[in-house]
Amino acid sequence: MSSSVRGGEDSLAIALGARIRHTRGIRGITLREMAVRLGVSPATMSAVENGRTGISALRLTELARVLEVSTDDLLTPLPQSGSATDVPVAGDPALQDWRRYDRLAFDGPLMAALEAFLEVGYHGSTMRDIARRAGLSVPGIYHHYASKQEMLVRILDATMTDLARRCDLVLAEADSAVDRFRLLVENLALFHTHRRELGFIGAAEMRSLEEPGHSRIVAMRNTIQGLVTAEVERGHREGVFAVDEPREAARAVVTMCTGLAQWYSPGGSASAEQVARRYVGYALDLVRHRR
Repeated sequence: MSSSVRGGEDSLAIALGARIRHTRGIRGITLREMAVRLGVSPATMSAVENGRTGISALRLTELARVLEVSTDDLLTPLPQSGSATDVPVAGDPALQDWRRYDRLAFDGPLMAALEAFLEVGYHGSTMRDIARRAGLSVPGIYHHYASKQEMLVRILDATMTDLARRCDLVLAEADSAVDRFRLLVENLALFHTHRRELGFIGAAEMRSLEEPGHSRIVAMRNTIQGLVTAEVERGHREGVFAVDEPREAARAVVTMCTGLAQWYSPGGSASAEQVARRYVGYALDLVRHRR
């Protein structure tokens, strides 16, 4: 291979960054942890994963070692179909503003599946009904997806990938446990209001997932919970959070945020941003922030 992979708009750098991010997520390694292991800043690690900086042959070898894969594995692009994580959401793959939410970029069949799952549930949906909603024949829907299980996995995998990427951007811009905690809570609250449909499916249909998708999605969800837990525990050690049970408090905070998908309505009295600010205050009170 060449001495380095160029950043910027280079398609190879973007594909390599996507593969690195995907593999890191499977390994349950946060962006900040990855940066520490490589001896770089979280901002640099984020730039690598978004194809905006060069990667030398030596750095590629270091990445492969940390991720416990071969360099050839990292240089193999993610498949363009049949992979749940390449469903584009929120400006994928180069999301830069974690507070920005664009329209979902699911294809027609996947949007139809999301609509059906929201209306009648996963087990109440059929491929025939999803095909009808998508304006396709039954054979036509099977041309796109092999089963409704594949569609559920793609929806939830894309959901967690989008949320995890936003969390990475949050952690890259904050310097203290309190600030990281504030921004993580704001991010979770914004996600579960702007992406409330996805959040609802994530809460309601986890039990409908089959293996190996179930284990992968659970691992991604646990990783995000772990980000919040780590900051509450760090704040507790530093004396800025006075809560007696930091792990329990962190779980309560995340549950509070994910619960927004159950009731929030954009036509209500408060915007998503207003709700997010309130939830940051609730969360700081819950961990007994010493102001």
